[in-house]
Amino acid sequence: MYVPGRIARAVVPASTANLGPGFDSLGMALPLFAGIAIGVSEHTSIHLHGDQLGGVAKDKTNLIYQTAQAVFAKAGVTIPELEIAIESEIPLTRGLGSSAAAIVGALVAANGLIGNPLSRHELFQMATAMERHPDNVGAALFGGFVAAAWDGERAEAVRIEPPAELLVLVAIPSFELSTKTARGALPDQVSMSDAVFNLSHSSLLTAALATGRLEVLRHAMRDRLHQPYRESMIPGMAEVLRGAAAHGALGAVLSGAGPTILFLVDKRDAQQNMLEEYVVQTMAKAGVVVRTQWLVPCSEGARLYVADSGDVTAAPLSAVRRERPEVNV
Repeated sequence: MYVPGRIARAVVPASTANLGPGFDSLGMALPLFAGIAIGVSEHTSIHLHGDQLGGVAKDKTNLIYQTAQAVFAKAGVTIPELEIAIESEIPLTRGLGSSAAAIVGALVAANGLIGNPLSRHELFQMATAMERHPDNVGAALFGGFVAAAWDGERAEAVRIEPPAELLVLVAIPSFELSTKTARGALPDQVSMSDAVFNLSHSSLLTAALATGRLEVLRHAMRDRLHQPYRESMIPGMAEVLRGAAAHGALGAVLSGAGPTILFLVDKRDAQQNMLEEYVVQTMAKAGVVVRTQWLVPCSEGARLYVADSGDVTAAPLSAVRRERPEVNV
């Protein structure tokens, strides 16, 4: 039930999908965050905070607004006018789950605004149907490493705690690459041998992460279904993927549809600086400037914070950090 004056804020992690062979089925949460705040208003208004939201709609065509209305409809609630604030650390169209974070954040915040009538499982079903990929939304909602599947009607996901020794390096190019464009590069059919290759390596990768067998990752994170077809869209990618293991990476893959490239590293390995230098220099030779960042897998998924009053227009991530300084986001 909606309580007048209530503000619901959701904090949602970024995510990487596929991890090489797990095309549309494996995802992992990363500690870059999107924050969404929702409250009831007399007239709908949308407030954008930060420099990662260029081009985001500020009317009722906004994805957050429309997703919130889907929650209200499913719960049998009518709230046509909303005050919404959005803040994000997740770069758009870079293969780090920005749209998944937006959808999950809107679902969680809208559900919280009306007293959480929908379960997390129901929110996961809605998120998958909207995003059409359970890997990103599963990781954003549940956190950690997620193995997921969707048959077009029902989604299922199993969450696995990432190994404590796992470290992530992301190399984020300065250019954008839309999922639609990246999908367009893929063939309609693949060979049986390539399908079997990916099935076996995806299973091996899941088992390695579940058991902490990091030494297996360099063998498990190989792919034949999507990365070879996308290499030409990201100059320098092919060379970086081939040489990453020799410079300290356990595995190197395209993050989601790209263009971000992701490397898994054992934090006990002393070659981290060498890997970062290799990536930056190799991409630069191909004419691509990248921003690198070291991250650890994010164990927590979407979090909800509900307040009885406050300024819904304030930047939601900043508000959560200010009001709850003990929260590590």
